[in-house]
Amino acid sequence: MRPIRFALAAMALLAVPPAAHAQDATLRIALADDADMLDPTQARTYSGRFVFAALCDKLFDINENLEIVPQLALGYEWTDSKTIILKLRPGVKFHDGTEMDAAAVKYGFERHLTFPGSTRRGEIATIDRVEVVDKLTARVILKSPSSPFLSLLTDRAGMIVSPKAAEAAGKDFANAPVCNGPFKFTERVAQDRMVFDRFDGYWDAANVHFRRVVFQPIIDNAIRLTNLQAGTIDIGERIAATDVAAVKADKRLIGLVYPGLGYQSLNINVGNGPKAKSPIGSSALVRRAFDAAIDREAIAQVVYNGLYAPLAQGMTPSNPLYNKDLPPPKRDLAKARALLKEAGVTLPVPVVLTVTTLPDQLQTGEIIQSMAAEAGFDVKVRATEFGTALAAQTSGDFEVSAIGWSGRVDPDGNLYNGLHSKGALNESHYVNPDVDAWLDAARATTDLAARRALYAKVTTQIQQDLPVLYLTNPAIIVAMSAKVSGYRPVPDGLIRLQGLKIAR
Repeated sequence: MRPIRFALAAMALLAVPPAAHAQDATLRIALADDADMLDPTQARTYSGRFVFAALCDKLFDINENLEIVPQLALGYEWTDSKTIILKLRPGVKFHDGTEMDAAAVKYGFERHLTFPGSTRRGEIATIDRVEVVDKLTARVILKSPSSPFLSLLTDRAGMIVSPKAAEAAGKDFANAPVCNGPFKFTERVAQDRMVFDRFDGYWDAANVHFRRVVFQPIIDNAIRLTNLQAGTIDIGERIAATDVAAVKADKRLIGLVYPGLGYQSLNINVGNGPKAKSPIGSSALVRRAFDAAIDREAIAQVVYNGLYAPLAQGMTPSNPLYNKDLPPPKRDLAKARALLKEAGVTLPVPVVLTVTTLPDQLQTGEIIQSMAAEAGFDVKVRATEFGTALAAQTSGDFEVSAIGWSGRVDPDGNLYNGLHSKGALNESHYVNPDVDAWLDAARATTDLAARRALYAKVTTQIQQDLPVLYLTNPAIIVAMSAKVSGYRPVPDGLIRLQGLKIAR
């Protein structure tokens, strides 16, 4: 699907004469919530990925057509099913002036695999070893074939930090990260701002047109829009669907709506500590009843003005491996009540639903609360700050938790970490040996038909076990000053700063 421009025509993004662009300007970006730690090995939030787009390049990137394209690596070659040769870009420097070479790539992968608290470990666990062939060539040998491996290097697993700085900082690296992106870290004030200044030694410096980038977490949708309209921020990500009309009506702004790769879901604690012993955590029948009570289409229409699409699996319909036999189920109260009766639980069934304080999440929680009540559930909505909600998931301090995933090009990136028993983000502590085997097999084959069949088994089984209830496929909604040009609508939603310009 092509992006919908709901303000100016497509050529408006290029309408400002080059001479008017301010090379020494500050670009101000509003985030929908604060980033977590600024270490690509440990980070896990979507907001953090926006910041990393300024701070750390990746070995590869994706473009508007979801093609994998070079960034820190110029190219690659599979010499056999388990060995990939990475040819690195010459002349790349870290922000501390040291060189990014094959030894740094080897260090980066090994750090991802061994650093305490790494959330990359599960993504690249198939790596057996990394060898330095020469200064600009690294050989990666895998334990087994991995069809999604290259796609993983388009995100944080493909970010390489300065070995010198990482060794010196140890566990405190995230407080003053040193990477190789277009902007270098200057300061961070929690819940207020993250400031980055242009790195003059950047390999693609000719495409960097700002002196400084400031990221500001602005959680409230209305305040984010007001700041855009007032000109105190230049770009706002995750603009509320209900604000699209206001952006369209404001000639000072440009807006884009286009399909994303991710999903919104409810994670259910089925094995992570004492809170897994709740009725919904203990019984798949109760989980199926809860699922049958939810009207996904109503959530998409009421909360997201119909811009989000209902979803029942961790892949979007645009993905060639999407399970077409698993469309989003319709609400079925009779089925929900029958399942609760079969489960033999006492009504109403208590459920604690944790949501973040983002306005759309609060509204979604309240709608689910009302829908579930009609089936025989007593849902208590617990609203908490995003970072606190993530910490609660990790520790098992939740029954049901609303969460989003920004999505990856390969479905492995949407499914493996959250559903495999050894997945780094399997905070439900869901365990199903069949699902593990299917996910492993899907990683190990490059045959598209075989992978499609395996993921069909995974998604069908998940819909039976329901450790995760998938709700919607979010659209990417971004608004910016009409003075900004050069924005690229890549389906991961990230703001790529290379090529962006602003007229002051």
